[in-house]
Amino acid sequence: MQTAGAGIPDYEQIRRTVDTLVPFVNLVGVRMTELGPDSAVAEVPAQPDMLNHLGTVHAGALFLAAEVACAGAFSGAIAPRILHLRSFVLRDTRATFLRAGQGRIRAHGTVASPVLAEVVGRRTEEQFELTGKALLRDDTGALVAKVDLEYFCRLAAA
Repeated sequence: MQTAGAGIPDYEQIRRTVDTLVPFVNLVGVRMTELGPDSAVAEVPAQPDMLNHLGTVHAGALFLAAEVACAGAFSGAIAPRILHLRSFVLRDTRATFLRAGQGRIRAHGTVASPVLAEVVGRRTEEQFELTGKALLRDDTGALVAKVDLEYFCRLAAA
């Protein structure tokens, strides 16, 4: 998924592909709206079917947006080797819900690993752990939730 001749990853093509990859995400309607080399943004639309019994955005929808945003950030970070991805599995998470979510929610996800840059640069099979962090905000900019995620990743040899 490279831009022709430039050697630069086509982040928009990766975003479009990753955005529709997981059937459950498609069912719920959370969408990845931005993806770059360092981060991604996923949105929970302002729709009645995203609400809980109190009329606020359901915690499950908030968590899903956080996970989609971090998965997107990972996709952007490994873009040069994304076709060699064999495993990207969530192992652990901690969510802190700070206030009731109202309307559209945007999750801004980032990922970090002490070996990520090295792994992307090598062409060997790699297994490593990765941490993700998502901050979820409503349309007023208010922080609704913070989610920390830990993943296990495996890339095949190039």
